[in-house]
Amino acid sequence: MKLEISDLTVRFGGVKPLDGVTLTFESGLCGLIGPNGAGKTTLFNVLSGFVRPSSGAAHVNGTDLLALPAHRRARWGLRRTFQQEQLVAELSVGANLLLARDHLAAGTAGANAAELLEFVGLAGPDRPVGGLTLFERRKLELARSLAGTPKIVLLDEPSAGLSEAESMELAGAMRAVPERFGALVVLIEHDMGLVGEICGTTAVLDFGRLVTSGPTAEVLNDDRVRAAYLGEPVA
Repeated sequence: MKLEISDLTVRFGGVKPLDGVTLTFESGLCGLIGPNGAGKTTLFNVLSGFVRPSSGAAHVNGTDLLALPAHRRARWGLRRTFQQEQLVAELSVGANLLLARDHLAAGTAGANAAELLEFVGLAGPDRPVGGLTLFERRKLELARSLAGTPKIVLLDEPSAGLSEAESMELAGAMRAVPERFGALVVLIEHDMGLVGEICGTTAVLDFGRLVTSGPTAEVLNDDRVRAAYLGEPVA
């Protein structure tokens, strides 16, 4: 699975949250990092249909992603999580998964609810979502994003607020997604240790522009990344 983004620009008045971004995410688990306000979530919003770009293109294996309305992108196989939870607290764990299957993945095959819960390590399909811990809710959000037959999974800061041990456990599930589901995963994350642990490639945005992209180890050692993201001066 190859996601090719070409010269993508978003304008809000005189502001450009994205400014001519061109990059490719190809297979496996890919990181997307950068300071707050760098344009990472805006890129996810464009890809998932919540924001219309001013110009540019995005293709997946030749499919013009931006030509599809948001609901058809979801049915096609584009999934995402949000910084703000999208779970229905009044419903059970299992009911939340059924909602995802019925509304995002109607008519598709794929893992059933029990398989998804086992995959993310979450027990109790009849438990109310309102009684789950933050860690359990993050597991459920990941499971929801895998309903049906996902092709691209966009994860927006899934480890935020979790302990190091919880982050590493969730990382184990995220790392297994490409092989288990055959999906491309793009991960927005501020935990550089987590990115270095599970992402094969990583792209860096700053002020809406691409700084660099490539193998994660090389990217995290790039002087431009240290300057933009870690605040270290470029020698």
